[in-house]
Amino acid sequence: MMGYIVRRICYGFLILLGVNALTFALFFAVNTPDDMARLAIGGRYVTADAIERWKEQHGYDLPLVYNDAAPGIEKVTQTIFFQRSAPLLKGDLGLSDAGRSINREIADRVGPSLALAVPTFILGIFVMVCFSLMLVIVRRTRLEWAGVAFSVCVMSISSLFYIIFGQWLCAKTLRLVPVSGFMDGWSMTAFLLLPVAIGIFSRLGSDTLLYRAMFLEEVGKDYVRTARAKGASESRVMFNHVLRNAMLPILTSTVAVFPLLFMGSLIMESFFGIPGLGSYTIDAINAQDFAIVRAMVFLGTAAYVLGLILTDISYTIADPRIRLK
Repeated sequence: MMGYIVRRICYGFLILLGVNALTFALFFAVNTPDDMARLAIGGRYVTADAIERWKEQHGYDLPLVYNDAAPGIEKVTQTIFFQRSAPLLKGDLGLSDAGRSINREIADRVGPSLALAVPTFILGIFVMVCFSLMLVIVRRTRLEWAGVAFSVCVMSISSLFYIIFGQWLCAKTLRLVPVSGFMDGWSMTAFLLLPVAIGIFSRLGSDTLLYRAMFLEEVGKDYVRTARAKGASESRVMFNHVLRNAMLPILTSTVAVFPLLFMGSLIMESFFGIPGLGSYTIDAINAQDFAIVRAMVFLGTAAYVLGLILTDISYTIADPRIRLK
């Protein structure tokens, strides 16, 4: 297993290099250092001297990828790409264009993001798996038809509608929870109830139909008929046999959600005023702060690669027959 994990880490390292280079190319294909300086200084009519001073202060006065004027290896090292990208590989995210430490900003904001994402992830998996199993238990009845119709309706509506409607109903009208904001300690619960509920409900339809299809595929297999023939109850068959054998595709489907545990939800944090990594990324995009955007894309890619590795390891726990080589 260790050899397999080492190989996946090496592949992940190559993916990080590729994503980092692609992010750099896409960003500077749209914005030049002069455009970034003009936006940061605050106005279209700024002097050329002011632009040059800003570029020197923030390290954007070098060539992008190749310095023809430098000697030897410095042709590569004395470039914006190398000086901005190489430190990422050792965990140094550098400074934002505003001069603040990105590592410190992320350390301050990762807590609110986890406070929102972890309950949404864990409770969401629990609710969707239980609801899907219930639909399988009552299959070929009107209850199943109603549950499928409900799931289709839920997945057909944008999550933005649930956010706006939830804020209007629960915060504005009924005044059950605050509209937006965040506080430390146990007081954060009041601010997280609504976004967590909306996060679970907005994904309920699509994930329920996905898990239901997985469970229905398992229900018709021989081991399920054998368990019923031995007198096992329907609930025991579903939870002890069907659920366990359907865990592999469920684990695979959760990989896409894993980066959200660290990166935060862009839309949810912005609407509810939660000072997490998602809103941090949105603010950086609006300000065209390349340093922050590059760092967040790098972290998101690293989280996704880590999620893939953890998913492969979890396969061996869910199914002892699987061996990683």
